[in-house]
Amino acid sequence: MGTYLTRRLLQTVLVIFGVTLLSFVTLHLAGDPTYLYVSERASEEEVAETRAKLGFDRPLHEQYLDYVSGLLRGDLGNSLRTRTPAINLVMERMPATIELTLFAMIIATFLAIPFGVLSATRRGTAVDGGVMLTAMLGQSMPSFWLGIMLILIVGLSWRLLPISGHVPILQPLLDGDFGTAARNTPSGIKHLILPAVTLGVFSLSRNARLIRSSMLEVLSLEYVTTARAKGLSNRTVIMRHAFRNALIPFITIVGLEFGFLLSGVVVVETVFSWPGVGRLVFNSINQRDIPVVQAAVILFALLFVVLNLVVDIFYTVLDPRVRLE
Repeated sequence: MGTYLTRRLLQTVLVIFGVTLLSFVTLHLAGDPTYLYVSERASEEEVAETRAKLGFDRPLHEQYLDYVSGLLRGDLGNSLRTRTPAINLVMERMPATIELTLFAMIIATFLAIPFGVLSATRRGTAVDGGVMLTAMLGQSMPSFWLGIMLILIVGLSWRLLPISGHVPILQPLLDGDFGTAARNTPSGIKHLILPAVTLGVFSLSRNARLIRSSMLEVLSLEYVTTARAKGLSNRTVIMRHAFRNALIPFITIVGLEFGFLLSGVVVVETVFSWPGVGRLVFNSINQRDIPVVQAAVILFALLFVVLNLVVDIFYTVLDPRVRLE
């Protein structure tokens, strides 16, 4: 286990290095951020002076080395727009994004399991065809289009749910204000439903298909046939013998799911005006606020790596044959 964790730690360092390098180069090639520091009427001399003062006139590799040096000290730079630490801006928005992502994961995970199991156990029937057709439609719809349709139909035409706004649930919990969190929960969930469904539909559809294929594979194995031959009920065979082993590949995907959903919050948060990190990143890209975008990307990368490590460890609990070496 110690060797495995050491190797994963080294891999994490390489991943963060690659993420910082790619994001740094890409964002700097997108445009000169100097103009965020000067007025629209600034002369070319004033622009050049400001560029030199900020160090944007230096070679890109020197700027990157300075950035990495600050990163090793825990300094991710200041926002070019607000002049405040970039990591603070990201962390202020993170609770709203975590709420949305977790709610979308609940939808994508806990609904996928019954749909996938039902489809596998009713293979070749109308139920199986209906579930698979719905899953294909869910994977085919772009999230921004689905979000707009939900806003138009559920929010504006039927007026069942709010189409924008955010009532915090996680932040009061982090602050220890459990009373406020409890009062905010009903309204907060109402505001979460539409963006979470929009974010989670693609993953729900993919997970249902994965559960179905995994269940079909397990149901064809000899030990399941043996369990049926012993006279066990179909429910017992499915839930006690087949379902647990069918979950093993699904658990691996769930670990990656969080990172996938985080990558999708940029579009969903923009559509629903959700005050999370995704919307912050979208606005920062438009404003060429490089430090904020880099801080968000690094934080997302760290979350993704840590979650994958947790999933690998949990994998050994589900399947004792797996050893981390």
